[in-house]
Amino acid sequence: MYSAIVFLPLLGFLTAGLFGRVIGARGAQLVTSSFLVISALLSMIAFYKVGFGGELTRVHVLTWIDSGTFEADWRLRIDTLTAVMLVVVTSVSSLVHIYSIGYMSHDPHQPRFFAYLSLFTFAMLTLVTADNFIQLFFGWEGVGLASYLLIGFWYQKPSANAAAIKAFVVNRVGDFGLILGIATIFFTIGSVDYDTVFAAIPAMAEKSFSFLGHEVPIVTTISLLLFMGAMGKSAQFMLHTWLPDAMEGPTPVSALIHAATMVTAGVFLVARCSPIFEFSPFALTVVTFIGATTAFFAATVGLVQNDIKRVIAYSTCSQLGYMFAALGVGAYEVAIFHLFTHAFFKALLFLGSGSVIHAMGDEQDMRKMGGLYKMIPMTYVMMVIGTLALTGFPFTAGYFSKDAIIEATYAGHNAMHSYAFLMTTVAAFLTSFYSWRLIFMTFHGETRASSETISHVHESPMVMMIPLVLLSVGALLAGLIFARFFIGDLHEAFWLEAIYRGAENHIMHAMHEVPEWAATLPTLLMALGFGLAYLFYISRPDLPRELARTQEPLYLFLLNKWYFDEIYNFIFVRPAFWIGRVLWKQGDGRIIDGMGPDGISARVLDITRGVVRLQSGYLYHYAFAMLLGVAALATYFMLGGVH
Repeated sequence: MYSAIVFLPLLGFLTAGLFGRVIGARGAQLVTSSFLVISALLSMIAFYKVGFGGELTRVHVLTWIDSGTFEADWRLRIDTLTAVMLVVVTSVSSLVHIYSIGYMSHDPHQPRFFAYLSLFTFAMLTLVTADNFIQLFFGWEGVGLASYLLIGFWYQKPSANAAAIKAFVVNRVGDFGLILGIATIFFTIGSVDYDTVFAAIPAMAEKSFSFLGHEVPIVTTISLLLFMGAMGKSAQFMLHTWLPDAMEGPTPVSALIHAATMVTAGVFLVARCSPIFEFSPFALTVVTFIGATTAFFAATVGLVQNDIKRVIAYSTCSQLGYMFAALGVGAYEVAIFHLFTHAFFKALLFLGSGSVIHAMGDEQDMRKMGGLYKMIPMTYVMMVIGTLALTGFPFTAGYFSKDAIIEATYAGHNAMHSYAFLMTTVAAFLTSFYSWRLIFMTFHGETRASSETISHVHESPMVMMIPLVLLSVGALLAGLIFARFFIGDLHEAFWLEAIYRGAENHIMHAMHEVPEWAATLPTLLMALGFGLAYLFYISRPDLPRELARTQEPLYLFLLNKWYFDEIYNFIFVRPAFWIGRVLWKQGDGRIIDGMGPDGISARVLDITRGVVRLQSGYLYHYAFAMLLGVAALATYFMLGGVH
């Protein structure tokens, strides 16, 4: 069963990728979607057996690498953490496949698109079922490749190509840290197998190794390098710039990769490596700081974005920050719970925005929308449900998971827990504001679209709406049903040994004893954000323009995303281009070409061309050359060349 869960998407990829021209678009849709639905159903069975039945297992697939002391078999590690991720990946992926049947119906390259979707799903499943760091890295790079292919799927668009390259390059920065982390693990422990590494970490908690003349703590170094990889994949502060640009890909791609699955790989990595991070309080403090900063930063930028998909993209970035803040204070179970619930309502919001874009003839600018709730009422209801869950409306999925993160940061004990509590509570207010801003600008008020566009607005077909309905059920009920098992009184029996917490880590108990005001504050801020958004975009729609005019520097600062792209362009891109031009013009052109093709070799060719002219084939030319030779020889003797 477990092998089928992982390898059915690979079979779908090979079928659609190799035989797409034979089976056609309809065949590719049916094959890939059917395999994903089967994989999702099997994942739900696995989730029940592992999470509620305690059935932990390892499945040996093949002997992979065996070189000296370096061994890495391909095994599937099936525990509660894996089971949760299997449900998230396969359920969202199968719904995205089905949704794409309608959304991509007019695209001429559907077999390629569905093949890429299945390739991504296989790589992600390989990542979350890994039993060693090499297998994890294989899946890690696989989802990076699939992300590159899907972001740049419409390769005729220069902006899509640029976004794909940007995502690939920025992720390589984080992946460099992950490679070094895995290398450090093997260098210090001699193995990359999870169980072996985790068992060796307690004995190395106080040890260090020499690097460039300095003594470096082993566990902290490993933790920070692994977290660097997580920062890149999960678009954390400073390595976040690729995520909003990735919206250049088709909307189903945004829902699958950049909302529910790939970007959560970093969260999964830190949770999986909890036996390592628990022995490095400094690394956990860094994780807390970066996560809290990301939650606040992305929420501020989301306030002023006008592209409907970019608003949701920055929301994703912010929610990932929440998850890392929870990981940093040791509440690993809470972070995974929010990952689980977030997958439903964020995929719902992305696919709902795709339904809006589909209805509006590919228009994404919210300033050109308005008044759509009467024209596409079902999409409107789905988007409102997703927004309620995202903002933490009582008893929706986000209410249980996001508020639990805020409570955990309040109850935390590291140096950054108070900072994290402040940033996440402020971000809760901002999240409510920009989320309802999206709803009000898109669906309410007077329409700002052209009459031609309005005449073609229509509800999406049922093949697109059914996935939205199913995701809305998860957005409403996932928290209510599973909170007790993920973070409640049954969490220890549910998680078993999948997540490790040190003897001094009592966060799961302490978070339930926070003061009433701290537990209620997120809900109050959610209501305040809704009220302010209603004032700005329904009661007084002139206020946003007036505020942007009076606070222009702040507005431009947020609109330009804190100028990170400009800063990176100045610090990294321009110098790289300058160095490239110097190496090309001076190094390659003047030195290599000057001394090579344009230098010595060119002179040799000139000489040989002159010599070739002597080979004319006329006897009198050869006799003349011989005469010159004899004359030269006689002159040599006459001038005393021989004594």
